[in-house]
Amino acid sequence: MNRFIIHIDADCFFAAIEMRDRPELFDRPMAIGGSANRRGVISTCNYSARQFGVRSAMATAYALRLCPGLTLLEHRMALYREVSQEMMAIFHKYSDIVEPLSLDEAFLDVSSNCESLQEAGSLAQEIRQKVWQTLGITVSAGVAGNKFLAKVASDWRKPDGMFVIDSDRQNSFVAQLPIRCIPGVGKVTSDQLQFMGVSLCQDLYCHSENDLVKRFGRFGARLYHLSRGVDERPVKPTRERKSVSVEQTYAQDIESLNACEALLPELYQRLMLRLEKLPADTVIAKGFVKIKFSDFRQTTLERLGGDWAADAFLPLLAQAYSRGNGRVRLLGLGVRLAGSGPQSAAVEQINLL
Repeated sequence: MNRFIIHIDADCFFAAIEMRDRPELFDRPMAIGGSANRRGVISTCNYSARQFGVRSAMATAYALRLCPGLTLLEHRMALYREVSQEMMAIFHKYSDIVEPLSLDEAFLDVSSNCESLQEAGSLAQEIRQKVWQTLGITVSAGVAGNKFLAKVASDWRKPDGMFVIDSDRQNSFVAQLPIRCIPGVGKVTSDQLQFMGVSLCQDLYCHSENDLVKRFGRFGARLYHLSRGVDERPVKPTRERKSVSVEQTYAQDIESLNACEALLPELYQRLMLRLEKLPADTVIAKGFVKIKFSDFRQTTLERLGGDWAADAFLPLLAQAYSRGNGRVRLLGLGVRLAGSGPQSAAVEQINLL
């Protein structure tokens, strides 16, 4: 059966909500992020700020140097989640098969609602209008026969745009896509592909799947298929949570292991608050500690086990700290959750006490 997939992505979601509530910010460069004095980073910025080179995940201090007139706002996460829930509720009015990817984007499978990609495109346009009328923010949409191409299409005419990749031009469209459009192609993989003479998807067509698997492992098979526009992944209404964690970047570097240990209880309490929100039958498989040192080297150490009292993290913290043995800028604690399957039966039940 032909599949018709819509990918909808809100345009600069956090910033859009702030501009909706404060229209005077609409034409000003503005961003949502942490304070420059506390090593904050930018979460989202509007398109006026992007013209100055400001981007998400950029250090706030650097963003302010690029754009001295940048208006910086604190997060209002409770509001953002509320708007996200309202947006997802709109999506569910048009499809029972909705897969949220984050607060501001989701896949919709409308195969049972539509008989063609053009009809799916009309539905996507209707959803976009409904979001604007109801929530006062814009979203971009992509429509295609699979998830990979729908996500590429939603970015094609951002912001506040829509693009449909119909079956007649799918092959020619994919052939000319930059290879970096394939999810998972980061800097290292991109450099390897460039060395092979690959910059567009069509440049991979002379390589067999076996050859790519030998070079890139399992990711080689993904490269082979996605570069040809083939993606059989279904839209999944629910996704299994794999981990729960908390972390903190500190304004002043932590100078010693003892000082790190003193900060552990506060992190642990935050982790427990998150774990308490999980279903009662949740099972922990591993615990882990994450450290980022002042030189930005990072290490994560984990261990099997289901019983993670605060003291249980101390040996992991000490071992992880010894890998750098220097000043620390970030600490994190977390647990890996067991999936549903035969292997999970041997893992201990979660213990929050």
